Amino acid sequence: MDKEKFQVEYIFANAAKTSLWNYISTASGLSEWFADKVIIKDDVFIFIWDELPTRALCIESIPQSFIRFRWEDETNEEIYFEFRVEKIELTGGVYLQVTDFCKKYELDASISLWNSEIKTLKRILGI
Repeated sequence: MDKEKFQVEYIFANAAKTSLWNYISTASGLSEWFADKVIIKDDVFIFIWDELPTRALCIESIPQSFIRFRWEDETNEEIYFEFRVEKIELTGGVYLQVTDFCKKYELDASISLWNSEIKTLKRILGI
């Protein structure tokens, strides 16, 4: 069964774009909300959950804008997950857009997982 692309957006009303960027693109930031521990070696991010490492390659990044990853075991080059940060001009806040892929029957669970992860990130940022 093929994976389908989905996107979810989260508003961070009082967060600075630079601060949010650090939480989605650095080992120290990602380890506070996304994984138990993160190690970066060149373009390889090693995400550790429950002492089990999972490797992802950073395939594209524009600082302060977006970072895109592909899991090491993903054979389809069109499958990735991405964090994109945009400023909301009207309010001065920022929003985070998460792009990911999953099987159709996993969509609700995948969105729920991202909602939970982003809830933790917002709490850390004081939002």
